[in-house]
Amino acid sequence: MSTDHHVPLALEAVIFDWAGTLVDFGSFAPTQVFVEVFAEIGVAVSLDEARGPMGMSKWDHIRALCDLPDIAERFRQACGHSPSDEDVDVLYRRFMPLQVAKVAEHSAPIPGARECLAGLRGRGLKIGSCSGYPAEVLAPVRRAARQAELEVDHAVAGDEVVRGRPGPAQALANVVALGIGDVAACVKVDDTAPGIEEGRAAGMWTVAVTDTGNAMGLDLEGYQATPPDALERRRRHVAERLSACRPHYLIASVAELDGVLDQIAARLARGERPQAS
Repeated sequence: MSTDHHVPLALEAVIFDWAGTLVDFGSFAPTQVFVEVFAEIGVAVSLDEARGPMGMSKWDHIRALCDLPDIAERFRQACGHSPSDEDVDVLYRRFMPLQVAKVAEHSAPIPGARECLAGLRGRGLKIGSCSGYPAEVLAPVRRAARQAELEVDHAVAGDEVVRGRPGPAQALANVVALGIGDVAACVKVDDTAPGIEEGRAAGMWTVAVTDTGNAMGLDLEGYQATPPDALERRRRHVAERLSACRPHYLIASVAELDGVLDQIAARLARGERPQAS
């Protein structure tokens, strides 16, 4: 691994999130299942509440929801006690089969994603990926993506590392598997704050996606039907939320990634590093 910060680097890899970044416009597959799994035990959780911790591994996501004061109180009223880790285990076991069934309905590539990956291959870049989904869920997502001609070189699921997002383990597992020489030659693209924090913690360039993911929260039809002024207001709100985790760049969707990569390549050629930006 290079330690001389004066030696220019070239881009080597882009590491993507899945739901809301490459597939599942609006990140609806996981969101709806969180609502359903809590409803099964008589606890109401709104879509907005369910979206809050998105990007974490799914067990951690359920734990985070249970830790929200309003949801914890609803849980006490429904179940007679505060939510424990054992309760989270039960919810997670309920979550898994529902999620496996749901992802098939929400695995369509986001517009521009196929072209984006083709462009990366044309640049000679490697393509990695991470997901908060456990391996059992990520597998059918990848199968559906392959059928839609959307293929990556490597993927790391949320339960394949000891500590997932916002820690760097999944991104770094891609670095190892893809044989990358320097983390600064990698770009992490994600629609969630934990995913951007993951890229930052791994020492990578980070690109936050505003329009197609969890924070915007619109499916493709709803997105296309939203008036431009209303869409711009929502985009500004999303950008403000994501800016708190210090992404190097913000784009509407992966369809806009190519121009950002040109800028990153130029910065690397000047000797700049993401850790110092």
